[in-house]
Amino acid sequence: MLENVNPTHKEGPVARVIEEQTAKIPSDVFLWAALASMGVSLTLKCLNKKHTALFVGQWAAPFLLLGIYNKIVKTEGHD
Repeated sequence: MLENVNPTHKEGPVARVIEEQTAKIPSDVFLWAALASMGVSLTLKCLNKKHTALFVGQWAAPFLLLGIYNKIVKTEGHD
């Protein structure tokens, strides 16, 4: 689909290593990590740790984005 956009651009060595390592992680790990961060955030909120709860609660979105990245790398591959 996007392979022919600019075939001269290749991934750098750091990105290649990251993609190879993240492709080994099951996609469920990122989903469970996001759910865990929401649960920990709720617990901290109930314990009246407002700022820590907000900090931990914001981890859910990056975990889900990493899961999407992981799925793309697994299905589309890398350079």
